[in-house]
Amino acid sequence: MLSRRLPIFALLVAMLFTGVPAVAHADDAAAREFVNSLTSQAIETMTGKSVPDADRNGRFRDLFIGSADMPVIGKYVLARYWKVATPEEQQEFLKLFEDMLVLTWSGRFKEATGNISVAIDDVKPDVEDTVQVESRILREAHDPSPVIWRLHPVDGKLKILDLVIEGTSMSLTYRQEYSSVISQRGGKVSGLLDALRQKIAQMQQPAANKATN
Repeated sequence: MLSRRLPIFALLVAMLFTGVPAVAHADDAAAREFVNSLTSQAIETMTGKSVPDADRNGRFRDLFIGSADMPVIGKYVLARYWKVATPEEQQEFLKLFEDMLVLTWSGRFKEATGNISVAIDDVKPDVEDTVQVESRILREAHDPSPVIWRLHPVDGKLKILDLVIEGTSMSLTYRQEYSSVISQRGGKVSGLLDALRQKIAQMQQPAANKATN
């Protein structure tokens, strides 16, 4: 089950950019600025069919790495299997997970048309230094989509821990999906890695074919 289509995830996951305010802790003003800056930059640089696919993929990779706490997200997604994975498997999983996110969601920005904006409704403290930014994604001819951004500070900058979109956690969705894949493949992390490699190769094939034609 590595082909789940969640279009609104494409928009939200890709709204990530590195020019975020430096902070010592996740306060209200910094969190609001993070989300406002992040979304406006992503909409400006990633949407539209005029951006070449290769450029869009590269931009998405740079923006995502800069704004998401990938090590923490990856450990959460792999759940109990993180501890039984070898260090080599852990590092390969993080790389493959990143590649999967890039290939899955960057191309969906082609489909984002019309006026898109974000309205921030509230900022609430979460556990420790984590905050939740409650917002709505506003798109032409669509109902508003409620989104909660879970953020925390890492080395003086805010990072995304999770996006809860219309009540569905992005991190939890991947966690459940990958746990199912591992269970179906003998309970081994290597089984998930094989599945991810195969899926990524399939996703890269159309681009390769197009380049040779």
